[in-house]
Amino acid sequence: MAKEVKVLGLWPSPFAMRSRIALTLKSVDYEYIEETMQPKSELLLKSNPIHKKIPVLIHNDKPVCESLIIVQYIDETFSSGHSILPSDPYDRAIQRFWAAYIDEKWFPTLQSIARAESEDAKATILEQVKEGLSLLEDAFDKCSKGMPFFSGDKIGYLDIAFGSHLGWLRVVEKMNNVLLLNQEKTPNLLAWAERFCADDAVKDYMPETDKLIEFAKFLMARAKAAASS
Repeated sequence: MAKEVKVLGLWPSPFAMRSRIALTLKSVDYEYIEETMQPKSELLLKSNPIHKKIPVLIHNDKPVCESLIIVQYIDETFSSGHSILPSDPYDRAIQRFWAAYIDEKWFPTLQSIARAESEDAKATILEQVKEGLSLLEDAFDKCSKGMPFFSGDKIGYLDIAFGSHLGWLRVVEKMNNVLLLNQEKTPNLLAWAERFCADDAVKDYMPETDKLIEFAKFLMARAKAAASS
């Protein structure tokens, strides 16, 4: 019998990872469908005709798109497990604010390191990434209220939003021989990242750093070839 919940994803995608973590936290049985993107499947094009991107959650044949919207939908739809979003309206607003900051500003800056045209440009971008991590270190201190995760004693919305990018953060660290999360500047985030990646709801979905590096090299080579053609 076909499962009522399906996830269209791609293994290197931090955004696809969010859906899988949220469903695991809620103990929801689902079917994961790896999207090849070359070409994009008919199911993806039908399910997300606007953006034509993964991830897509399909629940009872109804598609839900955009990763953070999917996480919220999962939290509101399935009562099993703990709440992913905070119950307090202010706490909920703060976590949504920082999640938007991560996706709209911090992660795009991290991604732009690979496109830097000089070492000086790369150094400037790395400093911007570090500045963002300092802000998130402070946000963790305020949001966690002394607990292990942004959301308290268990993984929640902002943990998923930021934690899904840790694989690519490690790639940047290894490829540029730099420690962006470190004991000196971001001790709380460093400890949080270790807890997050080791959690049962996360560890099976966090890609191996070396495998991601190979994928990153493939993307950079393809971009270079396209630019020179």
